[in-house]
Parts: sequence; structure tokens; C-alpha cells
Amino acid sequence: MSRNNRILFAGDPHGDFQSLIDSAIANRPDAVVLLGDCDLERPLEHYLQKIIALTRIWWIPGNHDFDFPRRYHYLFNSELAEYGLHLKVHEIAGLRIAGLGGIFLGRIWYPPQKPRWKNKAHYLANQSGHIKKNGLSLKLKSAIWHDEVESLKRLKADILVTHEAPGCHEYGFRVIDDIAKAMGVKKIFHGHQHDSYYAKLPYDIEVFGVADRSVVDLSGRVYPVKTD
Repeated sequence: MSRNNRILFAGDPHGDFQSLIDSAIANRPDAVVLLGDCDLERPLEHYLQKIIALTRIWWIPGNHDFDFPRRYHYLFNSELAEYGLHLKVHEIAGLRIAGLGGIFLGRIWYPPQKPRWKNKAHYLANQSGHIKKNGLSLKLKSAIWHDEVESLKRLKADILVTHEAPGCHEYGFRVIDDIAKAMGVKKIFHGHQHDSYYAKLPYDIEVFGVADRSVVDLSGRVYPVKTD
């Protein structure tokens, strides 16, 4: 299976999915993967109705998908909820793809600093009764937690998709490089920073930054963004 456009990766849509729709219709991929920050005002399937029957739609959450309860609901409770890749590995079009959504938050864990909490239960056990009763806020649900990353590192994958950038980016995190190395990953695709670029990490790990509202294939080829 050498067809590079059998999987397409979509940078932060921020509510505008037209470039992904156009690229999917033109290329008929086996799957598309959303790299976070959908910024939904309606359920995800509403935006992608034209391609739902055409391809399999996978996704990871970005930080803005936790900004408001409605955005969270329209993604995590959408008809496409089961195709969330966060902290999972799925075989997609013959490749094992792992997902890491969300962002690093200083009050939880901001590498290279040590994590402030062992896990979510440890955090909640040290909070006030109100927080214990109501659970994590949406903001903290967007956080990347150390123990979950350690569990992810024990899995194997060919590709890692993330919202945060790895260490090759000015605002990236080397811990993502470590995750990719541990998992045996050969390619990383990420959103969040709105940059389109190519880089290479040690161990021959290729990195593809995908700009907002942009689409790339497995080779990193950038598909034109439709503009008015």
C-alpha cells in the first residue's frame, strides 16, 4: 500500500472544513485525521456530511475543543465520537496510528519540568470538596497527563498524530520526541502551531507540521487551501 494520499491529515480547522472536504472528494482517501481545534458550533458530522460516506474520519482534540461545553459536546458526543484517537492506537489504511490530543498545562505538567501530579486521581484527591464532587474542569480535561503518556509509550505505532509540536519546533516539546522513539514511530503529524514545515528527528523520525485549515498526505505534500 504505497498510495500516499490514502490518508490525509487536516490541520486545525477552527470551524472551516472546506479544504478537507475538497481534498477528500478529489482524492478519495481511505481515512482522514483531524489534528485538533475543530471549534464546533454544531456536531462534527454536520460539517463533514459530504464526506462521511466517502472516507473514515478520525480525530484528536485540541485545546480549543475544550473552551466551551458546547464545543466539547459537539466533538466528544458526536456521531464520530468512537473515532477519537487520543491515547489510542488504531490500524488505519494498513498503518498503526497513535493519537495524543490536548496540550501541556503548567498546573498539571509542563515539560521539561516534572509533573505536578501523579495522575487525575492524585490531583482530585488534593482539591476542595467542590472540585472533588464535580470532577475535572473542561480546561483540565484538555491537559496531557504524565501517567497517560507513560501508558501510551508502551504501545507500538507507525505514525503519531499530536496537537502539540515535538521538540524540533520553537514551541515544541522533546517529550513528544521521546514518545515517538519509544513507540517505534517513523512519522509525526501535528497541528496547533499553524505552521507548515518538515523536519527530521533522531532515529529517522520525520515531522510534518500541518498549518491551520491545511491538508497534507503521508508524504507531507500540502494540498491547496481553498480561499474565496
